[in-house]
Amino acid sequence: MIHIETIDAQEVMDSRGNPTVKAMVRLSDGTRASAIVPSGASTGKREALELRDGDKDRYLGKGVLKACANIKTEIASQLQGVSPFDQSKIDLILKKMDDTDNYSELGANATLGVSMAIARAASQALKLPLYRYLGGSNALVLPTPMLNIINGGSHADNTVDFQEYMIMPLGFDSFAEALRASGEVYQHLKMILKADGHITSIGDEGGFAPNLKSNEEPIGIILKAIEKAGYKPGEEISLALDVASSELVQKDGLYHLAGEGKILDSAGMVEYYENLVAKYPIVSIEDGLSEDDWEGWKLLTQKLGDKIQLVGDDLFVTNKKILQEGIDKNIANAILIKPNQIGTVSETMQTVRLAQRNHYKCIMSHRSGESEDTFIADFAVALNTGEIKAGSTARSERIAKYNRLLEIEREITDTEYIGKTLFK
Repeated sequence: MIHIETIDAQEVMDSRGNPTVKAMVRLSDGTRASAIVPSGASTGKREALELRDGDKDRYLGKGVLKACANIKTEIASQLQGVSPFDQSKIDLILKKMDDTDNYSELGANATLGVSMAIARAASQALKLPLYRYLGGSNALVLPTPMLNIINGGSHADNTVDFQEYMIMPLGFDSFAEALRASGEVYQHLKMILKADGHITSIGDEGGFAPNLKSNEEPIGIILKAIEKAGYKPGEEISLALDVASSELVQKDGLYHLAGEGKILDSAGMVEYYENLVAKYPIVSIEDGLSEDDWEGWKLLTQKLGDKIQLVGDDLFVTNKKILQEGIDKNIANAILIKPNQIGTVSETMQTVRLAQRNHYKCIMSHRSGESEDTFIADFAVALNTGEIKAGSTARSERIAKYNRLLEIEREITDTEYIGKTLFK
């Protein structure tokens, strides 16, 4: 009977040059697998804890040697000899070992790394692709990408308040065609920005980070790039925003749009979005209001919930209990899925299933601090999330996810790309 033989860990670096955890598993049949845990810059208050060392003399306090030590000692001793093929049992052992609400003892970066590495090892031992191992025969849907092509907020050092301006290639018949069109828009955007005298440096997720005069100006530039690339805005390629508005709230409880010199309350922000949606082909807004502003979210959902996708990221932090509260209160209609917000593969799957049962759309998501690990690409297909955020068509840690999805599309003979029906 195949069992877990050894579990190890080491400190590696993420795409922002910060340390992160790499977990490594060896099974009794000789199978070896590993997983690298991502890290976010804009994080929700109720996310599972990312354990950092706090030693200021080393990586400015961001080292993860404690999390690695927890893997090599406590976690390894509990999981050695266990079958790798019972993911829920493995993840339950991890949860019981930690015995906190947010993995503050072991660190969610430790537990998730082990959880992902074991899932990958199990799939390899069975000679199955990871998406097939986790999703079974129903893993058929290639996700529509949400590509972040202009960065602002905490993802870039510029004057734009909103964190992400994204394109969604909805009007295509395959993931490959959708990605190609997106790459062409990205290149035309670069040429437009350069011609207008903007520096074409990029932010954490591969999007450009120009200094612009308002939060609306990037939308107009992106629409111009879509048209220059030969596509129809709102038909073939639509727009999405990640406002990350928890970052905009100050001590007065109001939303400060510093780039525009505006200070708005919740109702003012909702009206701001209503005007944008009426004017532009925006199909999705993420974190339009603060994670603490549930009354504002209720108003936003009442005003726009039947028109566009309203995504909770900081609001829900991939936590099924918090999502259930949102479902009960009719708040938002979609959830961003980030495995490191919750701590294990199984808990991530539970949240997705809850969302799907209640007709909330799911978007599998990277973090701003990423690596070459492609786990979320397979995970998106396994869970039929239908959407994925992995950054722009630049930076190798982002492209790795898209290239993996291209491979998966070739492997699945009856695959579906549902962009055209995603918002019907």
